[in-house]
Amino acid sequence: MSSITVRKVEGKKDLMSFIKLPWKIYENDPNWVPHLIMERKQILDKKKNPFFTHGDMELYLAEQNGEIVGRIAAVENTLHNESHNENIGFFGFFECINNQDVANKLLDTAKEWIKNKGLAAMRGPANPSSNDEWAMLLEGFDKAPCLMMTYNPEYYLELMDNYGMKKVKDLYAYLIENKKLLAQEKLVRGAEIVRRRNGVTVRSADMKNFDKELERYKMVYSKAWAPNWGFVPLTSIEIDHMAKELKPLIDPDLILFMEKDGETIGAALVVPDLNRAIKKMNGKLFPFGILKFLKARKNIDLARVITLGVIPEHQKKGLDALFYYEITKRAEAKGIMYGEASWILEDNEMMNRGAKMMDGNIYKKYRVYEIGI
Repeated sequence: MSSITVRKVEGKKDLMSFIKLPWKIYENDPNWVPHLIMERKQILDKKKNPFFTHGDMELYLAEQNGEIVGRIAAVENTLHNESHNENIGFFGFFECINNQDVANKLLDTAKEWIKNKGLAAMRGPANPSSNDEWAMLLEGFDKAPCLMMTYNPEYYLELMDNYGMKKVKDLYAYLIENKKLLAQEKLVRGAEIVRRRNGVTVRSADMKNFDKELERYKMVYSKAWAPNWGFVPLTSIEIDHMAKELKPLIDPDLILFMEKDGETIGAALVVPDLNRAIKKMNGKLFPFGILKFLKARKNIDLARVITLGVIPEHQKKGLDALFYYEITKRAEAKGIMYGEASWILEDNEMMNRGAKMMDGNIYKKYRVYEIGI
């Protein structure tokens, strides 16, 4: 049996081997969406990604017979541990051929790095945090991933189980069909009743005052999601960075703010599923990737609800359902007929109830794993 070696990523050549390995793993998978190589370089760059103001990461490659057969990242997120009073590390960016020995060596290597940091458990996958790509696809392998959602071969689940990884939490993705929702008179009337009863208004983002809108979003984000399991507050610099990346891609009509008496009490970030266009680019912007992107973008009929939240003092009043109704109505006017609400924690009763009220169906599930050290 040939030996398997795992080594640190060192230099540009190794980094490109790390980034390009998925092209080998998913070569014959029609649902895989290649990441943009430029975007992967940026997210892994400790000088450019603001995650590294509070985190650390080491990248590794597995090699067999001179061929790259796997990769993994070992991650420390000090902000997560401070926020949750935990002492854990993470693994991420995991890709591997269908070989348990290779998977074991990769996971062992990440676990050893985490142990040497003085951490007591390894959780993941996190690429590199729960604010990025998070968890492993558990169900729904027959469909391509939405923007910023993970995708992996089904055999990864067996690799995790055989290694001794245990479920720590499952996440859900709901598919909502616009025409089914808008045809339900009871829901439409209910949304209007909620609006009047609470004296709220819902408006689209004002891109002419983008900086002020961003501050409003930061406020809602920090308050509304703080109680959630796994939530790590985005630092101000991280939100600014995310906004800069998304600004050219977003549709301001689908970025919604809820207000009461002139004060912002909720926000929703909805983005057309640009993965449908990104897939055409095969990882490259040039020479023709951007043209393929622009052409494919015109035919996107699915949007992802990335975040939707109401600040705690206004929760449990049905306002999340009003948000879903407003999103659906505005999306349909743009030819977007389906929405994915993701990800939602399996035990987040309020959000699961809201998605089901919108006649949403769980069509994908994801799993976060953990193992002690």
